[in-house]
Amino acid sequence: MSRFLHIFEHTLFFDSFNNIVIAIGFLFVFAILLTVGRRLESASKLERLGIPISILFGIVALLIGPHGPKPLLPESITDIWVKLPTPLLTLVFATLMLNKPLPSGKGLWQPVASQSLLALLLGFGQYLIGGIVLLLFLIPIKGVDPLMGCLIEIGFEGGHGAASVMGQSFDRLGFPEGIDLGLAMATVGLLSSTLLGSGLVILGRIFGWISFSPDESVSEISLDKKFSLGQKLKNLAVNLGLIGLAVAFGFILLVFVRIAGRTIGGTFNEVLSVFPVFPLALLGSLFIRFVLEKFKKTELVSEILQREIGILSTDLLISTAMAGLDLPLLLNDWIPLSVLALSGLLWNLLGMFLFSRLLFRKQWFERSIIEFGNATGVAASGILLLRLADPRDQTNILPIFSIKQLFLQPLLSGGLITVIAPISIIKLGLIGWTEICGVLTLACFVISILMKPNEDNGTFEGSQIY
Repeated sequence: MSRFLHIFEHTLFFDSFNNIVIAIGFLFVFAILLTVGRRLESASKLERLGIPISILFGIVALLIGPHGPKPLLPESITDIWVKLPTPLLTLVFATLMLNKPLPSGKGLWQPVASQSLLALLLGFGQYLIGGIVLLLFLIPIKGVDPLMGCLIEIGFEGGHGAASVMGQSFDRLGFPEGIDLGLAMATVGLLSSTLLGSGLVILGRIFGWISFSPDESVSEISLDKKFSLGQKLKNLAVNLGLIGLAVAFGFILLVFVRIAGRTIGGTFNEVLSVFPVFPLALLGSLFIRFVLEKFKKTELVSEILQREIGILSTDLLISTAMAGLDLPLLLNDWIPLSVLALSGLLWNLLGMFLFSRLLFRKQWFERSIIEFGNATGVAASGILLLRLADPRDQTNILPIFSIKQLFLQPLLSGGLITVIAPISIIKLGLIGWTEICGVLTLACFVISILMKPNEDNGTFEGSQIY
């Protein structure tokens, strides 16, 4: 019997190893196809219309995925891809601050503060809207669990990663179906963010909401064609190494943060034990850039390579996430899910077209579309939508968004508030938690009105085109 168990475990190990190899192989093929395909003229035209090539690849992957009509990709492969959002998002954040000169403090406060206000208003508003919908409709008519009031923020802002992590908390709180509902809501959020967001970019071009035309001439950064293959490979290796240092910095910082959490214990430890690494990788990116500027070694950074690595990571994240979408989940509890998802989408659209106009005078569309993507389908979707609206990085919104994420990522999108919300609903009741979120949402709205936007809103010293 022991010999049989040994052979069985040995076989399982090789099966798992083979699945990992195949999954990585498919990922490598996807990366090549995305890199080559994005340079085709037809792909460029589609992106100018607001249709990213990653969505097209994602739709194909969904069709051939285990839950699609032509299930060519086995579930054992997509199960591995489901674990990729956090590593790929970590790569995206690790590149954000490396390829731009550090902004000075002059003029930085207001754009970051106004961007943060919009994000807070959308985040707390999702809890407010979820609570109102449950109290007025879903609980009296459908008798759903009050913890469903968390699903909009968890699924939309947190995505599949936060939904998976929060599933453990839901299970402990007596809501075991929460993980499936959270994943279904994350599915709706991802699809809505990419498809609806792309449509908004098209409307933005038609109605002139976008600040710059994609055809306007700007100075482009290009690799020196005289470089030898060896020099290009060396340049790539150096830039990958810098990204690796940024990720390592974030990982080491995360280890210390979690040690501190275990020392303090309680809810603090529960929050930090599920805290992701990518916000800290962004901090690592900032630190590495600071060191390079301090020692005057910024020539080591290739802006175009850093940008391409970030774009490719975003494309792979969207494509692989769509490949593993479990559409049958949407058939379970589809009425409450549809009501909550529609309510959350309407709130995010209200934030984009009303609240953003109170906060931003210049470049309001670009600054709100990235928050719409972030609040509907996680940060990678927001970055994708900004790239569609501003493919040449003429607005320089990304550094503002990145710095804002340093402060807000620990709170929302799988952070402190996300972890505390279901516990608060159990202890305070859904009415009490909804009232708290209502006060916080109203406070953000009032501050938005009082914060007078100026003509320089959206720019800051050190953020010009380089």
